[in-house]
This record gives sequence, C-alpha cells and structure tokens, in this order.
Amino acid sequence: MTDLPGLDLERLCAWWPDHVGTPAGELRATLIAGGKSNLTYEVTDGAATWIVRRPPLGHVLATAHDMAREYRVMTALRTTEVPVPETFALCQDPEVIGAPFYVMDRVAGTPYREARELAPLGADRVRAISIRLVDTLAMLHQVDPTEVGLADFGRAEGFLTRQVARWKKQLDASHTRDLPAADRLHARLAASLPPESAPGIVHGDYRLDNVLIDERDELVAVLDWEMATLGDPLTDLALMVVYQRMGSTAGALVSDVASAPGYLSEDEVLQQYAAAGGRDLSRFGFYLGLAAFKLAGILEGIHYRYLHGQTVGSGFEHIGEAIHPLLAAGLSALDQD
Repeated sequence: MTDLPGLDLERLCAWWPDHVGTPAGELRATLIAGGKSNLTYEVTDGAATWIVRRPPLGHVLATAHDMAREYRVMTALRTTEVPVPETFALCQDPEVIGAPFYVMDRVAGTPYREARELAPLGADRVRAISIRLVDTLAMLHQVDPTEVGLADFGRAEGFLTRQVARWKKQLDASHTRDLPAADRLHARLAASLPPESAPGIVHGDYRLDNVLIDERDELVAVLDWEMATLGDPLTDLALMVVYQRMGSTAGALVSDVASAPGYLSEDEVLQQYAAAGGRDLSRFGFYLGLAAFKLAGILEGIHYRYLHGQTVGSGFEHIGEAIHPLLAAGLSALDQD
C-alpha cells in the first residue's frame, strides 16, 4: 500500500467500508494526470473502480475547491437529463486523508483536451461532439434549481456584481506581481454591468475536457463542478468561448480542441446555444470580458501555487505567461460590447 501526494491510503481504507462498502480486495490508487486544480484519483479494489476528489495541496483560495458543493450538485442532477456520475459518499473530516473529499463512480469516457486527439475521429464526428457539448450546457441551464433541491445553492440576485468582486479578490489573494491590465479590466467590468439573464445552475468551468465522451461520441458525464452555483448562465457560455479563443494562442496551456477539423466555430457555438436555450446574447461582450477576468484569476492561483511548490504534476511552468493575452482579450471584448 503506497500513499500518493494528498491521499493517505491507510486512512482511506479504514474509512471506506462504513461509507462506500466493503471492498473486494486491497484498495489501490492512481493520481489522474492533467488536473491543475482539485486532485483526482482513480481507486480500485480489483473488481470495481471509483474516483476520489480532494482539494489541491497548499494554498487554497476562499470559496474555491468546495467538495461538499461539488458533491451536492452532482447528486441533485442525477434526477435530470444532465449526465453526471453517480455519487457514493462525502467526507468533510480532514483527519481522514488531510482534506475533505468525496467518492463517485468512474464513468468510462474520454475528456478530449487536444485537437490531435479529436482529429483522427474525422470532421463529422468532431462536429457532432461539439454540438452535444453545447446542447448539454443549454440543457443544464434549463434545469429548475428548485425542482432538484438546489434553491439555496447560491444567490442568483446580484450574481454578476459578486462575480466581478470575487475574481478581483481571488487575484489579490494570489498576488505575486503587478498586473495593470487586470486592474483596468476590473474597473471597466464594475462600471458596465448588464441586466442579468434569467437565473439557473451555473457549472463555472464548462469545456470539452471537463466532460467525458464515450465510444459512440455521446456525452456521458459532466465533471469538475467545484465552482458550480446559481446565477447567470451566460457566464458558462462566455467562459467556454474564451477557452476556445485561448486554445488558438496558448496551445497546451489551454485546451485547443476547437482547432480540430469539424469543431463548431465561435459563431456556430453561439447559434447552437441560442437555438437550444433562447437567451439574449446582445451584451455578450461583457460576459466575454468577465470570463477572461475569471480565467485570469484561476490561472494566477495556479501560478501562485507553482511558484510556492504546491502543485502536483507537470505543465505549470508557463501558466503565468497566459495571463497577459487573456487580460488583453478581455479588454478587447468590452470594446465590442
């Protein structure tokens, strides 16, 4: 039995039978590569396989990496058509493995992150996958939070105002250098808040490598709900579009799947979403600016942890460089609002 960074297997094995069930054999675990935020482990007893999720090591920003929040929203959505993994147990006692964590089903599927992974599928299949990605987002945004027991999952009123303030706070909490463009973007966002779209469940980090696609090209699970809340769903759409834009300039730092032949263009993404969700996109420039600001806050938090030796895995050394074009893109989006 070998421990992994952030996972005490001996303590996990002692906790497991009373909360998940008696395992068929000794539990073994593997750290799943690619995560730059919460740590994700594949755990097996030789007969079944589960996923264990916990917060990152070290510096954790306030309100981020909330295991109970992620667990609750996935459990609630099991009664809807939004595909999510089955959840088994939540542990909020940090004494077990050193931090709160939860256990969910391991769903077979691929989280496509790079265009080179999608390209062999061919343009028609890639187009179908990207359409399903957009349609699933629209489906999520049509779920009535009250009907699934999430009426108190967040405060929808004033959501955009709080988002602007929150990501400024997150940037300040991860301060390692001056970012004048971030200050300018924050000031302009605060001064140009639009009327909010009808409230709904917001995923908070929706993109292709945060979902699983099976061998039939069906979207079988939406993952990584750590930033989910109630609020303005257009923030999800805007963040997905910003990821799509960044993929063409930041390479491996951000998923570049949108450059695969057949993937929906930005205009097609917006048209597909509007047809499925029917929301007003007339002030979408603001949402793009806010998405850029939010993503800058996320990446700066990762950059902070990298500089302080608190990240697990590789690929972090250039994260800080992606902030500058991102902030510039946010300011440009506001010019077009």
